[in-house]
Amino acid sequence: MAHDEMSRRENRQLAVASATVGPWRTAAGVGAVVGATALGIEAITGNWTLSMLAGPAGWGLFFFFLVGSVGGQLRRDTTDRRLARWAEAHPWKSALPAAGGLLVLNTLAQWLLSDAGLIWAFFESLLPAALLLGVVGVVGSVKRSRKG
Repeated sequence: MAHDEMSRRENRQLAVASATVGPWRTAAGVGAVVGATALGIEAITGNWTLSMLAGPAGWGLFFFFLVGSVGGQLRRDTTDRRLARWAEAHPWKSALPAAGGLLVLNTLAQWLLSDAGLIWAFFESLLPAALLLGVVGVVGSVKRSRKG
């Protein structure tokens, strides 16, 4: 079956499956280091409230998804060649699960840890998710064009 003949459901399943091949342990470490650094900077300012955790949580989540997604796009040692070919042919679709995950988790972090309401937290999370989608999509597109 050609890629164009696949249903939306099949494309969605392949996008989620391709998102799992990233270096997520490394991404967790990078996200933790970035979040801890941002928290240290927040602690120096002396504003000791629960909302001081919202910014570092957002930075940690962004770098977690960035390293995991870009690493998945650039990874060459994947075990499933068909999945790698699909992700290479659809770089923007394969970037969507990470951007969606960042949108949801960052919205929850901003809503629960800051003074923002749910709607404001959602709108505040749109920019990092769009930036992540753009970076990962461009990396995948450049990889595809250089290979072709």
